[in-house]
Amino acid sequence: MKKDLIEMNEKRKGKLILILAFAMVISVMNSTMFNIALPTITNEFHLQPSQAGWIVTGYIIVYAIGSVMFGKLADKYKLKNLLTVGLLIFAFGSLMGFLAPNFSFVLAGRIIQAMGASIMPATSMIIPTRYFTPEKRGRALGITSSATAFGTAVGPIVAGLVTNFISWRYLFVISLLILLTLPFFRVFLDNEEEKVKNKTDLIGAVLLAGTLALLLLAITQGSLLLAFIGIVFFVLFLWRIRVAQNPFIQGNLFENRTFSAGLLVSALSSGIGFGIPYLTPLLLQGVNGLSPMLSGLVMFPGAALAAILGRKGGKLADQKGNGFVAYTALLCFFLGYGILSIIAGSSPYIIMIVLIFAYVGQTFIQIALGNNVSRSLPKEQAGVGMGIYMMMNFIAGATATTLISKALEVKNASLQLNPFLLDHNSLNYSNIYVVLAILIVIVTLIYMSNFRKETIKSH
Repeated sequence: MKKDLIEMNEKRKGKLILILAFAMVISVMNSTMFNIALPTITNEFHLQPSQAGWIVTGYIIVYAIGSVMFGKLADKYKLKNLLTVGLLIFAFGSLMGFLAPNFSFVLAGRIIQAMGASIMPATSMIIPTRYFTPEKRGRALGITSSATAFGTAVGPIVAGLVTNFISWRYLFVISLLILLTLPFFRVFLDNEEEKVKNKTDLIGAVLLAGTLALLLLAITQGSLLLAFIGIVFFVLFLWRIRVAQNPFIQGNLFENRTFSAGLLVSALSSGIGFGIPYLTPLLLQGVNGLSPMLSGLVMFPGAALAAILGRKGGKLADQKGNGFVAYTALLCFFLGYGILSIIAGSSPYIIMIVLIFAYVGQTFIQIALGNNVSRSLPKEQAGVGMGIYMMMNFIAGATATTLISKALEVKNASLQLNPFLLDHNSLNYSNIYVVLAILIVIVTLIYMSNFRKETIKSH
């Protein structure tokens, strides 16, 4: 009888992680699809590029803030109830965007979408952490990472088809598919007890939200004034942590060396990873002269293969340790960017093959670091800890995007970091890939110095 109960629970967990994977695919697609539609939206509403860019910038800012807020709330309230609230808010934003009579309503729809969708980053980490033992957690993270890779692969292609042949408005309708998961989440998530003993530190929450919003705006807008104000908010937030009886985030969370090191390595890895979805399409379109649709097709095989191999990466994390998966990821990253720094601007078919290394590296490092960080957190801090983990990734992505765009604006560059570059028309791109490859070496050294136990276990 007990064996049957265990098997039933395992089946329940298996179904739950597949539901989460489907939700992650739609969530990731929703985050990336509108990048493809920006030129069309800009023309339809007669906007400046900077105005249309708020569709992406506004979404990122609210999404980053919401991931921490929902993560904190998940430590106190039932996850199934938070998911219900989040997905219903998301649905309202999607409908607003679809029916929008002008750009202001489109932007409002995206902001409301982000408010609701920000429940997903926390959920994607909390479910593997709460429902799977450390020995099986890698497989669960492998499935969710595969879903993320698959959503990244198909998002631009779906967006291109829908925008070209129907209307960009239907991207909001596609996003509504995530509602199909809500009844299943309600059934398969445990009816855990709520732990509402203390009032939420609203002052701390506002200071943290202000810090994130101001710093992300400073990064995306290149404003030193906003950066300064953001730093002031951050100092006030640190002060609040010290004086509040029940602060929004416990200060001892960052005294956890494994957690803090995991945040650093994850942030650097996420920034490096943006060399794929942000830099590569610009290379393919600007130097190789491909259309957005063709550039998406060139990138698809690598992302699709990474999605397929994600489950294998999760199993390897359980069998051989996170260190084995992390070093495999970093090696693939290094090979991918190192070779791209040589062949940038060459045949798209060769670039398509080399991108496989970079995509696999991006997926595998998510599995290893998600496992490392989740194991370092006590149960009562798992929600907010994983929320902060995801938040750092968003900030790193926004920072990397800004720095890469600034590097591409350099005209008549004479410095050539890779002497083996084949096409000198892609000099800026090559130099950026070289810098990313050097950063991978630095990340490897940081990982080795902070996760020695994982290194030993992997052998």
